[in-house]
Amino acid sequence: MSEIGRKKIDLDTPTLWVDLDRLERNIAHLAAHFRAAGVHWRPHTKGIKVPAIAHKALAAGAIGVTCAKLGEAEVMAQAGIQDILVANQIVGPLKVGRLVNLRRNADVKVAVDSETNVAELGAAARAKGVELGVLVEVDTGMKRAGVSPGDPAVELSQVVHATEGLRYMGLMAWEGHTVAMEDPETKRREVEQAVGLLTESADRCREVGLPVTIVSCGGSGTAYLTPHQPGITEVQAGGGTFCDVTYRKWGMKTEPSLFVQSIVTSRPAPDRIIFDVGFKSLPAWKWTPEPVGLTGVERIAMSAEHGVLTMEGPNDTVAVGDRFDFVVGYGDATVFLYDRLYGVRDGIVEVVWPVLGWGRIQ
Repeated sequence: MSEIGRKKIDLDTPTLWVDLDRLERNIAHLAAHFRAAGVHWRPHTKGIKVPAIAHKALAAGAIGVTCAKLGEAEVMAQAGIQDILVANQIVGPLKVGRLVNLRRNADVKVAVDSETNVAELGAAARAKGVELGVLVEVDTGMKRAGVSPGDPAVELSQVVHATEGLRYMGLMAWEGHTVAMEDPETKRREVEQAVGLLTESADRCREVGLPVTIVSCGGSGTAYLTPHQPGITEVQAGGGTFCDVTYRKWGMKTEPSLFVQSIVTSRPAPDRIIFDVGFKSLPAWKWTPEPVGLTGVERIAMSAEHGVLTMEGPNDTVAVGDRFDFVVGYGDATVFLYDRLYGVRDGIVEVVWPVLGWGRIQ
């Protein structure tokens, strides 16, 4: 029996589902926000995983997508998405071979931060007879990947530009070290400083004659600050389409649209409720998921298969067999656990999307 047309509450649990009305409003909000700021929107799909949702963003005005993994980029290309940035280093003959093969079927671009990788990519692109777009990644304070701003960014950019088989396109960075800053003024100042390091490096590259067409950065945790910094051409915010607990904590202004439906399996004590979700289906490793319509929760703990809610006092209104939705704590750590995502409107399943990015860790 097809699940389309069924009531959401009749689905087996745990169930990953998205409120389609909220999702579509979120996409429209983000598209309008970046359009008003005068920058392109290239949503990151690392937490979305579903090409159909990426297509909704493209229809609203996004120019393409950002992927963290080559496997995710392959999934998006197979679904007909052409403009793809792999915002990560692709290293080694197996992955580099896949990357240049993918370039035959999509306008895929990739980030680099070492001359060794540049040479490897160039050789593979020449052997395949393609031209691969490349962005130099700059470390603007996150202390993850990327070359230092200024001279190192310029020098590596020159190497890319001089490498046959590669097309130098510009720079990218991620000011991820700022997302959890709670004081708005501190966060604004730190974002400005980080993005300034990127845009100053881009200006330096232009001064030596390099063709900088893309200056890419930002995410949902900085979506209301980054696009207003001068010199940015595109923002990679994707998590705001779902707006889970984490992204709300980070300042995203869209509506929570991603949920897990669960059932009460045990009431072993008046102040304890057990659900059929644990960290295998509803992780609590970032911020804790939020039960919808259940007040007086003191603590939520997740073991492998059990969600244990400790209440502030005795509760006699919740019974075994009751169903509750949880706002997902962090979609990036949740969606990939499921092989399907239910699209629900007015309580009815309208669409069932395979999570095609599931398992794409290579």
